[in-house]
Amino acid sequence: MRVTFLGTSGAVPTTQRNTSGLFVNKDGDYLLFDCGEGTQRQMMRFGTGFSVDHLFVTHLHGDHVLGIPGLLQTFDFNDRDAPIAIHTPAGTRGNVRQLIEANGTKPSFPVRINELSAGDVALDGEDYTVRAIATTHRCASVGYVVDEDDRKGRFDRRKAEEELGIPPGPKYSKLHRGEPIEHDGRTIQPDEVVGPPRPGRTFVYTGDTRPIDAVVEASADADLLVHDATFAQDRADRAQATAHSTAREAGQVAADAGVRALALTHISTRYAGQTDRLAAEAGEVFDGEVFVPEDGREREVAFPDSE
Repeated sequence: MRVTFLGTSGAVPTTQRNTSGLFVNKDGDYLLFDCGEGTQRQMMRFGTGFSVDHLFVTHLHGDHVLGIPGLLQTFDFNDRDAPIAIHTPAGTRGNVRQLIEANGTKPSFPVRINELSAGDVALDGEDYTVRAIATTHRCASVGYVVDEDDRKGRFDRRKAEEELGIPPGPKYSKLHRGEPIEHDGRTIQPDEVVGPPRPGRTFVYTGDTRPIDAVVEASADADLLVHDATFAQDRADRAQATAHSTAREAGQVAADAGVRALALTHISTRYAGQTDRLAAEAGEVFDGEVFVPEDGREREVAFPDSE
C-alpha cells in the first residue's frame, strides 16, 4: 500500500503546497481521497496516473472538491469509458452533481455518486474495505478508513519438511489454505504448520475535523493516520472556531489510538517554512513517528509485523 501526498495545504494553495488530495495505490487498486483545485496536475507531476475508479470526498469545501470538474474533463479528453464512483457525505449528492455539470456539460462515461454516513462501507474490495468514519467540521463531513483483511498465518516450512516429512509441493498449498492433508497414514491439520492469522494494514484519512473520540476509535492501532493539523497550539482558539485541529491535538489523537505513524496535513499558509514546529508539538504527546509531508512525498504503509 503506497500513499502519495498530492496536496497538503490548508484552504488555499501556496507555491510549495497544493490544496487537499491524497492518492493510494492499494496493490493495483487506485484510490483518490479529496480533489482540491489542481489535483490533476499533481497526479501528472508525481506520476500516479489517472486509473482511478473511486474518489472519496471528505466534505465539500472548495479546497477539497474544486479539482473534480477538471479531473473528469481530463478523463473525457483521454477517451475514458470506465465508470467512476464518487463517495461523498450524506446529503451532498446534489451539490456534487451540480459541481460536475457546472459548465453545462456531462462526462461521457458513467459517474456514480454514493452518499455515505459514518459506519457505511464505501468500497468492499477483494481483501480490504473502505468505510466512512465520523468527523466534526463546519459542514457535512466524513473521514475514511482503508482496512485490510487478516492475512494467512506464516507457514512453517522447516517443521513441515523436517519434522513431518512432507515434501514441498501441492500439500503445502492445501495446508496454507486451511485444508487438512493425508500424509504417511495420518491426517495433518493446518494449525500444525500454519501460525495464527496476521493483521492486515490500516490507513486512516480524516479530512478536516476537530479531534474527536470517533476518530480515535476508528484509528485504533492504525499503521498510518493522516490527520488535520491546520494550526500550531498558539492558535488553538482559532482551530476550535473553524472546526480544525492543532498539531498537538492530532498528536493526542494518535497517542490515544496507538497508531504507528502520524502524518500532519492541511497545513495553514502561516507555517510556511515552520513545519518542524508542528511536528515537534505533536511529538510532545505522541512518541511514535510523526512527520509533515511535502507534496509529492510517497509513503509505503508496512505490515504491522514487518519490523
